[in-house]
Amino acid sequence: MAAPRSCALWSYCGRRWSRLMRCCELPGLRSSWPGGPLGARQLSQEKQATETHFGFETVSEEEKGGKVYHVFESVAKKYDVMNDMMSLGIHRIWKDLLLWKMRPFPGTQLLDVAGGTGLAWVLGDAEELPFDDDKFDVYTIAFGIRNVTHIDQALQEAHRVLKPGGRFLCLEFSQVNNPLISRLYDLYSFQVIPVLGEVIAGDWKSYQYLVESIRQFPPQEEFKEMIEDAGFEKVTYESLTSGIVAIHSGFKL
Repeated sequence: MAAPRSCALWSYCGRRWSRLMRCCELPGLRSSWPGGPLGARQLSQEKQATETHFGFETVSEEEKGGKVYHVFESVAKKYDVMNDMMSLGIHRIWKDLLLWKMRPFPGTQLLDVAGGTGLAWVLGDAEELPFDDDKFDVYTIAFGIRNVTHIDQALQEAHRVLKPGGRFLCLEFSQVNNPLISRLYDLYSFQVIPVLGEVIAGDWKSYQYLVESIRQFPPQEEFKEMIEDAGFEKVTYESLTSGIVAIHSGFKL
């Protein structure tokens, strides 16, 4: 089997689309022959190339999409309650700041990725969006891009579907820049959040994955470079709450 695509479910409500991680497998053929040293080396390289992380666990790319889907399927019913509990409601302020930076106006064509809201749904792929080139004014993604298998491909797709002059905005967990706060944050993340997940949502493992996935995500400067590599210009970021999260911005020029 070829590596599965990281599929997504999009919804449209007014001018808003949203995405829910899904996974599907596509048939394919292997061309390497494992009979000799060259074939063995090719297979070894292929194995390394298709490994990725699921939190602190190393998994194949074939597995990750399904694992992420099951996490969100498991936490969906208590998602908003847990967000309020884990952040003491501060996540709402972070999202309001993202909207303030966006400054949408009537007629704005907005692609809202991983938003989880909407009425009519379209099945798509975050790494191969089912939309034409140069279609949207704004592309937003909040707390979703760290779950994508190939972040670079998702960024390239964001660039492709934006109109010239369009804006990319991403709200995501990031790297805390204060050593003392970082130690306290790690203690809270690993010792408290999974317990809250078990007590409130009956799901320790999903929230253990949450805190691990945050640590695997690139820090602010590294992610900024990834956005630039995807073709965006005037890329900036703003760290919020001592760097617990950051809002990244870039333009297609």
